[in-house]
Amino acid sequence: MRHINYLNKLDACHDAVVWAKQFKTPQEAWDNCERGDWMLWLLGKQSGKPGTKSRKKLVLTACKCARLSLKHLPKGEKRPLRAIQTAEKYAKDVKGVSLQDVRNAADAAAADADAAATYAAYADAADAYAAAYAAAYAADAYAADAYAADAYAAAKLKVLKKCANIVRKDYPKIRMV
Repeated sequence: MRHINYLNKLDACHDAVVWAKQFKTPQEAWDNCERGDWMLWLLGKQSGKPGTKSRKKLVLTACKCARLSLKHLPKGEKRPLRAIQTAEKYAKDVKGVSLQDVRNAADAAAADADAAATYAAYADAADAYAAAYAAAYAADAYAADAYAADAYAAAKLKVLKKCANIVRKDYPKIRMV
């Protein structure tokens, strides 16, 4: 089970490694994963340096996941959306949009603590974990109105599953070497 050794080498979280052990191949695990945060984390480890084409693709995927949180923002709050849009423009090499613009938009969104947009925007600028946090915080934002712990957990898993489907659409095949 080469994929388990690979996950351990990358220092994947214990829960992800235990979960992956039930699958014979990395692709089988990928195809069945319902944790978009885990998937983005792994892709972040594999996506290369900031500014590369592969990292920019990951930023776009993280932004799609972060957009899951937007409907839970207070009416009229646009800073998180602007942070996502700026990160998307940067990742698409829109002329005049710099990495500093992405950081500035992310900082503005962070002022209101919408971490989903903030971490998506920082996915290219910061470390490889940032994209995974976009999914996790999108899930948190989705579940913010859930009062019971069970309802919160169920809502979070629902969003992580949506995020996993987004990730799988952009990355249908996974490599683990």
